[in-house]
Amino acid sequence: MRLIALLWGAFALLITPATVQADEEQRARQLLLRAVEYYQLQGDAAFAAFSRQGEFIDGEHYVFVVDTHGTMLASGGTSAVLIGRDVTEALEPELRDGFRQALQGAEGEVRVAEYRWMNARDGRVERKRVFFQRVGDRVIAVGLYLPRATPQQAEHLLQRAVTALEQDPQAGIAAINALSPRFREDDLYVFVIDLDTGRYLAHGYNLRLLGVEFASVRDPDGKPVGAPILALMKDRREGGYDYRWKNPVTGKVEDKYALLRKTGHLLVAVGYYKKPE
Repeated sequence: MRLIALLWGAFALLITPATVQADEEQRARQLLLRAVEYYQLQGDAAFAAFSRQGEFIDGEHYVFVVDTHGTMLASGGTSAVLIGRDVTEALEPELRDGFRQALQGAEGEVRVAEYRWMNARDGRVERKRVFFQRVGDRVIAVGLYLPRATPQQAEHLLQRAVTALEQDPQAGIAAINALSPRFREDDLYVFVIDLDTGRYLAHGYNLRLLGVEFASVRDPDGKPVGAPILALMKDRREGGYDYRWKNPVTGKVEDKYALLRKTGHLLVAVGYYKKPE
C-alpha cells in the first residue's frame, strides 16, 4: 500500500503542471469568448470595459484589441500604455504575423500565437501564449496580465537605454519614441532629457511631452517634478527621485521612483511604481 501511495504521489507531481497549464489556457479561451460575445453586442463601445480593471480581467489574463492598421484600441493590461498608438513595430514578430493572418482569415476561428521571451524576473527565456479571434476589422486577444515591474527590472532597462544611447544616440532616441520593445517592459518606459536645452528628447509613453521644458513638469497635485530632478542631477552622474505619477496600466496616480543617469548631455530616466504598503 505504501508503494502504491508513493507511486500515486509521483504521478500527481508529474500531471499537476500540465493540469495547471490546461486550466490557464481554458480560462484564457473562456475570457476571449466572453469578450468576443460582448463586442458583438456592444461594438466599439466595448473598448471601455475591456480597458478597465474589472470584469474582463481574470487573474493574469486580460483582453486587448488591435485594428487592421495595427492600432491598439483597448487593453486591460500593461499594453494600455499603447492605446491609440500604432503598435505594428512594438509587437513581437510572431504575434504581429499571427494577427495579420487572423485578419486575412475567416471570422469565428480562435488562433494561437506562441513565442519565446526573456522573463526579467528569473532571467530565463520562457514560452508565452496569446489566444485571439477576428471580429470584422478587429482582432480581439487575451494575454497574460503581467505584474508590476520591479526595481531590478527598472535598473536593467535603464542600463539598456544608456548603452544604446552611448552607442548610437540618434538610433536610441528614435527607438524609444517608436515604442521599441527593447525599451518597454511591463509598466516601465524610458524618457530622455536634453540637458543642453532642458527639454524632453524622447519618451516611451507620451510623445506629447517631446520638446516640453522638463523644469515645468509637475505631478497631478501640482508639485514640481522636473525642476528638483534637474537640481539634483546638476553635479552628479546618477541619482534617484521620489514623486507621484499616473500609472499608465492602472490609470491611478501612484508613488513612483525614478532611476536617473547622465551620459554626455543626456539625462536618462526609468521610473518604477512602488507597491502599495
